[in-house]
Amino acid sequence: MSHDVLNPTPEYLAFWRERHVCTLTTPRPDGTPHVVPVGVTYDPEAGLARVISNRHSKKVRNILAAQEAQAGAGEVGARVAVCQMEGRRWATLEGRAVIRTDEASVADAVARYAERYGRTPSPNPDRVVMEITLDRAMGRA
Repeated sequence: MSHDVLNPTPEYLAFWRERHVCTLTTPRPDGTPHVVPVGVTYDPEAGLARVISNRHSKKVRNILAAQEAQAGAGEVGARVAVCQMEGRRWATLEGRAVIRTDEASVADAVARYAERYGRTPSPNPDRVVMEITLDRAMGRA
């Protein structure tokens, strides 16, 4: 079932506000999918999903490699998907991810993570945020 990224149903949005481990799928340089568990926050007002990570992680390197490969192609960011499920409920968000390293973006993402997951991550000087500009939402919530 398709959803409006910017105007999700109340049930879909409520599902994204519950505490769930999600998956993030990024493209490896050879085109194969790399799927890992992550925490995700969904901001429909901005049309964004955010994932915090260490700048040296494989998922971050995959996104940076895709960005570099697309340089000059008119596309910005790596095509990614985040997904969560519980029983028969599931939700997927898709879009293009870029890596943000500025303090304000990282602090905002950490605050959103703390709100959704009920804990503030330990300080990490290598923390970055994957900011996903969403263009597709699917699921049954």
